[in-house]
Amino acid sequence: MNIQNPAMNNPITEDDIAHYLSNTPDFFLRHAELLAAVQFTSPHSNRTVGLQERQAEMLREKIKALEHRIMDMIRHGSENVMLSDKVLRWARSLLTATDLHALPAAIEHDIQTQFSVPQVGMRLWGVAPEFSGLTVATEVSDDARVFASSLMEPFCGLNTGFEAVSWLQDPATVSSLALIPLRGGSAADGMQPAFGMLVLSSPDPQRFSSGMGTDFLERIAELASAALSRLRHE
Repeated sequence: MNIQNPAMNNPITEDDIAHYLSNTPDFFLRHAELLAAVQFTSPHSNRTVGLQERQAEMLREKIKALEHRIMDMIRHGSENVMLSDKVLRWARSLLTATDLHALPAAIEHDIQTQFSVPQVGMRLWGVAPEFSGLTVATEVSDDARVFASSLMEPFCGLNTGFEAVSWLQDPATVSSLALIPLRGGSAADGMQPAFGMLVLSSPDPQRFSSGMGTDFLERIAELASAALSRLRHE
């Protein structure tokens, strides 16, 4: 008669041991000598260390990771302050601009240089007759106008053949772009029809990704819309 040991059919696994220890917190109180005997291989030195030393290593790793997070927060905070300063300086220049014929080109140049955008372009429609000869007043399709007015917020994503790409100096190099509607009144008011559109582009496909935040681009839209509204035909 062949009698099998049930333990042979159901061997104890690591999960069983971990589950037992988790549900038996006083186990090591009854077997304190095991804690002193437990040995680990350090991932840093590949030498054998005791439990307390390994715990100290893990604590140092956590502290180091926390330090990196704090440094990242400080770095991002500094970057945000610098960005805010740039936006403020740009807003001041828009407020003091007196040459309206040069204003669109100045806006394109400022965005490109102040915010490190490889290419910037725009088109305006419904401008006053004295500005109709500007490059930015070049006729665009009805589809482009409808698309601009349909945007409730700046569009960011890959270049899939948007008409606005043709407004740039080097369309062939565009991988990602941001399309920013320009509106009268409050640029954040999506009910207002667009009177123009800004296009920011980059050869980097990740620069203007579809999942990025658009708060900064919305501030650009508000400032540019307010400045350029002076060119509109009343």
